[in-house]
Amino acid sequence: MLTVYIPRGTTLESQPLEAGEEIPESAVWLDLFNPTLEEDRLVEHRVGVGVPTREEMQEIEISSRLYVENGARYMTATLMSQSDTPSPVTTAVSFILAGARLVTVRYDEPRPFAMTRHKLGRFCPANVTGQTILMDLLDAVIDRNADILERIGTEVDQVSRKVFDQRRSRGGSSRVYQGILFTLGRKGDLTSKVRDSLVSIGRLVLFLANQDETSRWPKEMRAQLKTMQRDVQSLSDHSTYQTNNITFLLDAMLGLVSIEQNNIIKLFSVVAVVLMPPTLVGTVYGMNFKHMPELDYVAGYPVALITMVVSAILPYLYFKWKKWL
Repeated sequence: MLTVYIPRGTTLESQPLEAGEEIPESAVWLDLFNPTLEEDRLVEHRVGVGVPTREEMQEIEISSRLYVENGARYMTATLMSQSDTPSPVTTAVSFILAGARLVTVRYDEPRPFAMTRHKLGRFCPANVTGQTILMDLLDAVIDRNADILERIGTEVDQVSRKVFDQRRSRGGSSRVYQGILFTLGRKGDLTSKVRDSLVSIGRLVLFLANQDETSRWPKEMRAQLKTMQRDVQSLSDHSTYQTNNITFLLDAMLGLVSIEQNNIIKLFSVVAVVLMPPTLVGTVYGMNFKHMPELDYVAGYPVALITMVVSAILPYLYFKWKKWL
């Protein structure tokens, strides 16, 4: 789908293009979402830039993601998507600056795009260009990553309180442990994806800053790029801290589980040692005595069976009560 954005007074109006329609001259932002071959050719013919394919966007080499070709700057970054769902993913998004126009190519719906559309749909400056829209998009991406890291920090703190809860210091629940480990694993995976996105955005911002001499951007944009670099660096450091914190909680959790298991095994060992002498005596003599009152007891056999069943059930119930099972 190809959507063009045209300035209308103090707002930026979106206009989806149907097959066969021409791109308006006043369009400053061309957004290609899961584009078709015809839409790629239309943008290439009208704007004069080559649209990278999905395979090209997924290249990890910096030279394949950040380069200048025919006066247009090609920048591909890794953005977070579906971060509020149980299955967050990262997606490659290409930004192409061709003169005063911005072309974006994407195959997913990162939240910063919706945030920028909503912001510019309410108000945009009269001199809006592709460069200013790119700045708004990058700013929204950085803010979104910051929000995700803040949410991760809050949830990790809640998990930390569960891990070191004194009320569960004796006899924890395996389901609780599994839930904590599952939560920490998910947060660790999400943090690594955010860090990957921040590294990619940091390279893109640095590329724009190095291209500043040739692009001759206004002083405000140059200051904004420097602010973005500082924000990305601080968020990268924070993501590293969150990763270390999650690793610490995982180690602590596994250590507590190991201590609890050792205590249970120690109890079983003590019980086995206590019962070893009676077992040895019973094994040696085989209970073969001439005068045994139980030999003449009519209900002796069923009572013995019931005693065996009860002796098996009572330890099981005790272990369940102690939350060892």
